[in-house]
Amino acid sequence: MKELIIAFGLFLFIEGILYALFPSKMKLMLKKLDLIGDSQLRIGGLIFAVLGFIIIYYMKSLYE
Repeated sequence: MKELIIAFGLFLFIEGILYALFPSKMKLMLKKLDLIGDSQLRIGGLIFAVLGFIIIYYMKSLYE
């Protein structure tokens, strides 16, 4: 559970830095999301979720 909280904190940190350093680029990127279909976003989200799970599983198996 500790690792999950740390990972979430890191996610928020990276997102916050991106919005702080590049606010206009982030707004432009969010506007472009309207051009992408729901199915494409869903597939992309699933790919990233699986990739993230594989990375976490691999890293945890290295240190156990």
